[in-house]
Amino acid sequence: MLIENNGARPVSAAPASCPDNNGTLPSCAGLAVPYVPFQQNNPQKYSQSEALSNGTLFPGLNLPFRLAVDGSSLPTTPLAELQALEFVVLELGIYLDTHKDDAEAFKLFKQFSAMEKAAKAAYESKYGPITKEAAAAGDSYQWLSDPWPWNFAQNEVK
Repeated sequence: MLIENNGARPVSAAPASCPDNNGTLPSCAGLAVPYVPFQQNNPQKYSQSEALSNGTLFPGLNLPFRLAVDGSSLPTTPLAELQALEFVVLELGIYLDTHKDDAEAFKLFKQFSAMEKAAKAAYESKYGPITKEAAAAGDSYQWLSDPWPWNFAQNEVK
């Protein structure tokens, strides 16, 4: 089978018998042909810090890149924890868009959403607002007050 390449010479598509069950790019997939593994119900999941460093909550969708960061090397700060929780909530929400009947994933979504909400409230009560919307919740506008939330070296002293 040949695929048109915007006026360039035709390229071969991946064979129809190319396997798709293990989450890695099969050797039979063409170099310029995008490949996304099929995601099954109740897939394995990374911890939130591993998910953030791998760019996906699901190991079966992880196609590692050369410059990947080891999740255990991420800083263990309240802001890093909040970012990891927000990432997991986002990933579970995207997963539920296509797997709405996965009761375990929905339970996890609710659990992580509550954890993210609590972590955000705790962070903002200690360090100040992290969004402009949160800056409007106080008695005065605090968005431009230094240090900025991402300056964890100044803001999150252990």
